[in-house]
Amino acid sequence: NKVGYSERTDAVIEPKLSMQWFMRMADLAKPALDVVLNDTVKFHPDKFKSTYRHWMENVRDWCISRQLWWGQRIPAYYLPDGQIVVAKSLDAAVIAAQCIAPLQYGGITASDLIQDDDVLDTWFSSWLWPISVFDGIRYPENPDIRYYYPTNDLITAPEILFFWVARMIMAGQEYRGEIPFKNVYLTGIVRDKLGRKMSKSLGNSPDPILLMGKYGADGVRVGMLLTSPAGNDLPFDESLCEQGRNFSNKVWNAQRLVKGWQVDVSLKQPAYAAVSVKWFEAKLNESIATIEDLCSKYRLSDALMATYKLVWDDFCSWYLEMIKPAYLQPIDSATLASTVCFFERLMQVLHPFMPFITEEIWHLLSEKPADVSIMCTILPAPLPFDHSLLEQFTAAEEVIMAMRTIRKEKNIPFKETVELLIRKNNDEKPDTTFDCVVTKMCNISRLTYVEEKVTGATTFIVKSTEFYVPLKAGADNTAEITKLEEELKYTKGFLESVMKKLSNERFVANAKPEVVEIERTKQADAESRIRVLIEQLKMLKG
Repeated sequence: NKVGYSERTDAVIEPKLSMQWFMRMADLAKPALDVVLNDTVKFHPDKFKSTYRHWMENVRDWCISRQLWWGQRIPAYYLPDGQIVVAKSLDAAVIAAQCIAPLQYGGITASDLIQDDDVLDTWFSSWLWPISVFDGIRYPENPDIRYYYPTNDLITAPEILFFWVARMIMAGQEYRGEIPFKNVYLTGIVRDKLGRKMSKSLGNSPDPILLMGKYGADGVRVGMLLTSPAGNDLPFDESLCEQGRNFSNKVWNAQRLVKGWQVDVSLKQPAYAAVSVKWFEAKLNESIATIEDLCSKYRLSDALMATYKLVWDDFCSWYLEMIKPAYLQPIDSATLASTVCFFERLMQVLHPFMPFITEEIWHLLSEKPADVSIMCTILPAPLPFDHSLLEQFTAAEEVIMAMRTIRKEKNIPFKETVELLIRKNNDEKPDTTFDCVVTKMCNISRLTYVEEKVTGATTFIVKSTEFYVPLKAGADNTAEITKLEEELKYTKGFLESVMKKLSNERFVANAKPEVVEIERTKQADAESRIRVLIEQLKMLKG
């Protein structure tokens, strides 16, 4: 036997054989295994089903007695001759003994019985938790347990999959004839940067109170959730909490911006604001559908990231900039009303991840009774939306980003207006949906569609459409030529890799038709882009 030593006193721990109470488990384990294998109880992630199956198929009888000074004493009573009676109380044990053998134990009293000194294993009490939390052991048909049992989801750690999860399933089927929950979400273990499990003895566990004081409760929650995919360990990094705090600041400052706008009810909604509202309505519904799908699959970390991008990128970085009125100018009432509505829906979506700041902002955005909480509202459901609007904005977004790059490269300040000339290729019809947004976001004085190529201009391409920004006379085209040559080299390399796939007969024969079609689309786009780039280089080189 390996000699153990006391953690506190360093005294030798001597093994001692003793009588224990056991529960036979084989009959309980089989039905609890069946409901997991047939997905009546679903594990998330399901990779833990194999571990569960191994344990349940090799289950051993459960030693349910513990030699401790506290706990629930085993309800077993010893008679003077060593016989055992099990009963709910001492008085019940006396009656039970008298009933067993009236002649032998007819005159027995409570003082003649001795209760077992052992207490029940803690897990033996815990396996009843889904039932006892609704007082379903004492009152099996009370309204609470009839309404709430079985519950939907259990969130716990994989290391107690057998100690607690399996036993709760057994107890539920034994005492209620029904599973206790429908889904089990298994979290990972929080580890430090070195991969070590956090513990007091190693001193590698941060104080959560200090973290909350530094980054806020919501910031710490976001930092932990961003790195917690189901069933995988959490590599804790304090910088993630800092990212969560920065996100909180971003949302708070967005609220201050919106609440700081002055409203002019006489103003008509500008065209750029109207199309921006339509675009974000579509984007919001697309994202809510994605988030709902991720949550239904228990991919909570991915759901948070999708929410994070929706709020930070789509709402704060794009939508608010698209509708923001000029400096010290008022905003129209229709745009502001839509924006506040969007903001409130975003806070509802974000609330499960960041409950404190979302509650505060939700109340600040519009007047609501003090006793009404965002927690009691219904999460927004995705509505039908225009997919083409999102595709059109993706192209407009590329144009805006390219214009910002040109301004940076050519050292053109934003307050200085520029012209933008657009030439469509392949007989394509111009899509003008977001032209007003591009004009505002890029401070364009004139946006025009042309049929011929423009000389003396810097240029860029979005898909097969050419964009020209006229330069001042005498401008040096060397940098522009270099950039286009690099892009041409990259595009030729990309086309070559696509052609290798398409020239592979096994790939074309075995791949799904839609996959092959995607590669053919890539080929056509690349060839069109190469032709445009060659023409532009010829023009710039004279």
